[in-house]
Amino acid sequence: MALSVAQEARDDPAWAWARYEPAAERPWNLALAGHLYRRAGFGANWGQLEQALADGPQTTVDALRAPKADVNAFDRTYDDYETAAAGGDSAEGLAAWWLRRMVLTPHPLLEKMTLFWHGHFGISNANVKNARLMQRHVKLLRKEALGSFGTMLRAIPHDPAVLLCLNSAANRKAVPNADFSRALLEDYTVGPGHFAEEDVAEAARAFTGWFVLRSELKYIPREHDEGAKSILGREGNFGGDDVVEIALKQPSTSTGIVRKLYRWLISETEAPADELVAPLADAFARDLDIGRLVERILRSNLFFSRAAYRQRVKSPIEFAVGIVRGLESLVSTTQLAQDLASLGQHLYHPPTHKGFTDGRYWLNDAALTGRHNLAVALLEGSGSYKDKLDPWAVAGRHQCTTMDAAGRFILDLFLQGDVEQEAGNALLEEVRTAGNADGGAAGAALRRLTHSAVTLAEFNLA
Repeated sequence: MALSVAQEARDDPAWAWARYEPAAERPWNLALAGHLYRRAGFGANWGQLEQALADGPQTTVDALRAPKADVNAFDRTYDDYETAAAGGDSAEGLAAWWLRRMVLTPHPLLEKMTLFWHGHFGISNANVKNARLMQRHVKLLRKEALGSFGTMLRAIPHDPAVLLCLNSAANRKAVPNADFSRALLEDYTVGPGHFAEEDVAEAARAFTGWFVLRSELKYIPREHDEGAKSILGREGNFGGDDVVEIALKQPSTSTGIVRKLYRWLISETEAPADELVAPLADAFARDLDIGRLVERILRSNLFFSRAAYRQRVKSPIEFAVGIVRGLESLVSTTQLAQDLASLGQHLYHPPTHKGFTDGRYWLNDAALTGRHNLAVALLEGSGSYKDKLDPWAVAGRHQCTTMDAAGRFILDLFLQGDVEQEAGNALLEEVRTAGNADGGAAGAALRRLTHSAVTLAEFNLA
């Protein structure tokens, strides 16, 4: 596979962020189509990979950015399902419906970015204890996931789920609550090293007067501190909305968001140089347009280079949803939500307000054993997931009707050629042998090959 080296990207930001144009030394191929769908969604099925190969990278990005399907109608339907599931304290029903969205969505990039912001803000129902408020919170994230970061951030201080999660339901003039103002400055905007403790305390004064009472946000004017405040070098009689505007204008805010998206979409193995981040951060600071920033990254030379290729570890959700989407079916997402929670990715329950851990954390011995067991459960054709995923049936739908063709199809579907020849031949020989057996041995052998494919290191790297 022809990919440019990482060094070229680091040394020349102009080249890095220019549009990737296929050429003889860097051709558009199955591997890069799979790479795009892993990062801009949760993996592809075979029809999507074939379409991407035919369309080329830029047209495929167009389709991921603005699908032709009626996304609004899809989301309205699922919003209704979630509303029905959002009774009481538990958000487990919401987690199941969100996973179902991820599997079936016509706009995988939107759901992938909603998941990104879920981690960025780190709001957990463990503290909120109100499914309706959590539904409203994630709906806000989805609405602006590819929209305006400014619009999203301006709504965050007025979101009861956020204030409850951060122990900031009461903001009295006599005792300013610094928990939300700290999270706003440290985690959501300017970042560590770019503010002082005095800024946190002064920002807390600006947010006084806001309370969550009976799950609704209320403003009590007599509890607001009307005095002058000094925040991030600005002086004035600020309220909470003013603090948000001040934070949005800090250069470190746009830089921090770009760095997080670099880790999410490009690579988590090496932090980018300041010079590489600067062009994107400068542009993002001007318009705060998330969709435009994400689109520029996905179209870039750097994105389609060796500096990005398989340089992220799949989260448990990416791992599992990628298997289900690839096999063009649907499993019990209630069970799947429980299994993913046991693997460390509990939707609506980030472990801390800093979101989900990523990177090598997902590849410890216990996590890998858990992935192995989950893949067995998904593919074995019995138990909690029953026989919903059938590799043999999927291969047949794509005219791969011999065991050899079906085996090659599965390897291309899930690995796009990223398997050593000796290992690939060994896997194929097993299914060829089974193809001469009677009964269901052939289908069982293809399930085993699929399990082997999705538990290889290559599949676990996004």
